[in-house]
Amino acid sequence: MRLPPIVYGLIFCVFFVTAGLWAQTAATGLGISTPSPDSVVVGSKFIFTLAVMGGVAPYNWHLAVGHLPPGMKLHAHAGTISGVPVTPGEYHFTVAVSDSSIPVLQAEREITIVVTAGILLDWKQSPKADGATLSGSVGVTNQTGNALELTVIVVAVNRIGRATALGYQHFIMAADAQQVIPFSSNPGPELYMVRVDAVGHRTNGHYTYRVAKETTDRINVSQ
Repeated sequence: MRLPPIVYGLIFCVFFVTAGLWAQTAATGLGISTPSPDSVVVGSKFIFTLAVMGGVAPYNWHLAVGHLPPGMKLHAHAGTISGVPVTPGEYHFTVAVSDSSIPVLQAEREITIVVTAGILLDWKQSPKADGATLSGSVGVTNQTGNALELTVIVVAVNRIGRATALGYQHFIMAADAQQVIPFSSNPGPELYMVRVDAVGHRTNGHYTYRVAKETTDRINVSQ
């Protein structure tokens, strides 16, 4: 059966438009141009926009491989990663995006987010015993970018878990400041682990930072 000329014309138009759209999609492709963000501090609000190249909007995002830092979420339609990270670490993951073209195009990109601790502790003078005296010093660094109301407690813990206070300080610490806290006491003859606990509260907010550090080996305090 021979079709009317107008039908052939409609078929040709549909084929031409479809081919044109396919050629345009194939030419533009789909890619993710987002670089990895700078590091973010625990407890800080974070929003990171994922940038897409080519394809046809709207786009849909999902996490293809790995895990986001705890406290953060990938928003599928907005193309953003946001939240308040709660755990320090280096997080590697892969995000994937698909577009609305026919056929659907997809692209993936690996991203790394480094979450740093709000409060950093390090031994300035490693704890040691001099006869009956156990002493040392610890450096405290405020990396939050905000002033903190800070409490630092240093204790010596013996083999059965009894704790003896070696040092205590409560003070306001400016943003990006560091302070060295010395400690010394006579906890009695025993083998001790030295532990430092620091708790900070923002002076302009309610977030609480907690960090601890302890010696790897026990220290022998004699009489």
